[in-house]
Amino acid sequence: MAVAEESHFGRAATRLGMAQPPLSQRIQRLERELEVRLFDRTSRQVALTKAGTLLLPEARELLARAGTLRAAARRIRDGESGLLRAALPPDIAGATVAAVLTEFQRRCSEVELELHELSTAEQLDRFGTRELDVGLVHHPCDVTGLELGPVLRRDLGVLLPPGAPAAEHTEVPLAALTGHDLVLFPRAGSPALYDDLLTTCARGGYTPPAIRHGRGASFTRGLVLSAAAVAFTPRDTQGDYAHPDLVWRPLAGAPLAWRHSVAWPHLHGDAAVRAFTDAAEHALRTTADARPDTPSRPMHLRPAAEYWL
Repeated sequence: MAVAEESHFGRAATRLGMAQPPLSQRIQRLERELEVRLFDRTSRQVALTKAGTLLLPEARELLARAGTLRAAARRIRDGESGLLRAALPPDIAGATVAAVLTEFQRRCSEVELELHELSTAEQLDRFGTRELDVGLVHHPCDVTGLELGPVLRRDLGVLLPPGAPAAEHTEVPLAALTGHDLVLFPRAGSPALYDDLLTTCARGGYTPPAIRHGRGASFTRGLVLSAAAVAFTPRDTQGDYAHPDLVWRPLAGAPLAWRHSVAWPHLHGDAAVRAFTDAAEHALRTTADARPDTPSRPMHLRPAAEYWL
């Protein structure tokens, strides 16, 4: 393009900030590669051949597209556009999911958000295989190689079957659940959290006779209704488990909680990840009554002091 517009190798070389001989050699290589002669050369000037004239618009378009590609790459590098692969755990209420999507779009409209429903264990696996950019995880979990956003707490209440004596309490002590089976997410989804929850129940005087596993709200609701079992759920998910025969009560002393934070691979916290972190925190605070957690005890499998941000 420079040679065509200047009709002179010397002036084109000056415009491009290079010496004339390398420019002449590049034109010759381009002609060999395209197998056409682009310029007629004389001692005084350079003129486009018919082939050169026909190919010049194509060259202009290619250069324009190359510039667009570089600009897009810069935006992706800076987290301003592209695709963000994110995940939320299955226990997040529908209103919170919608709020995350809306808030992220407001903060980072040029980035396409690919949102998945994944347990903490599934998220950790995908972080390891580079198939996930950011996710909301449950604590405690192994956060090796990850960076974390603020830890937020959602206190758990208990979903009670019809006629359960514990429903007479305004706030239910864990010991009052004695005799009821417990509906709990499968251990594989978040092993450390699963064990931590059962340990806390035992310390509070409740050891369930049996544990029944379920993830979805409908399945869990059915087990509570038919098996005289109980399930721990946050207040914000009551609508998902709504049934006229079921009762939800807070737990006395708030001994159980879901603790969340947004996580992403170390040194990969770009602008899009920060936007998702802010969107998730905003959504949890406004729709799920989440609040900052206090590090009264270790929440992770590595030293807690490394991760309370």
